[in-house]
Amino acid sequence: MTNLMDRFELDRRKLLMERSVPGRIGVSLPPLDVPVAPMPDDSLLRHDLEMPEISESELVRYFAQISQFNFSIDHNFYPLGSCTMKYNPKVNDEFASLPGLAQIHPLQPESTIQGALKLLWRLQALLSGITGLPGVSLAPMAGADGELAGMLMIRAYHLDRGDDQRKSVLIPDSAHGTNPASAAMAGFDVVTLPSDSSGNTDLEALK
Repeated sequence: MTNLMDRFELDRRKLLMERSVPGRIGVSLPPLDVPVAPMPDDSLLRHDLEMPEISESELVRYFAQISQFNFSIDHNFYPLGSCTMKYNPKVNDEFASLPGLAQIHPLQPESTIQGALKLLWRLQALLSGITGLPGVSLAPMAGADGELAGMLMIRAYHLDRGDDQRKSVLIPDSAHGTNPASAAMAGFDVVTLPSDSSGNTDLEALK
């Protein structure tokens, strides 16, 4: 039974070219009943490309099988809560897909998007109340954008206090690549902290 399962798993992992059988056709179409469209000159086509010959049902099964190898938030725990890979309730997707939100254009007159603007304003007010901050910006569009905005705010805070000596930012070598990039773009000097043999920040190096 184990050998059978191993063979099945091995077969599932075969590439399209490994499944190919000469002469096998994916789908047979009826003869054209309209004029044939002009084709590019044959000299422009490549004839040295080896294309898989496989049936339509095998092709569908192939892509369905490899799609099951994907790691997704609907199948397993994804411990990156600060990123967009975290699990979001499906009802959120329903709301975001509403025509009044999904079909808004950046150059659309403000008078036609008052509902969306109200939602943004309410979100800002809620975040401000939760954090106790006097103001909140929804302008950053992604994690790296938010990092840069945060670093610029930190730099502006220190300069506003007359402190222009805080120029270094400590960043572990295991950090996301956008972390040192955001710090550098904000005008800071990046100091990289190495990891130890266990993958943790080397505390001796930190000292």
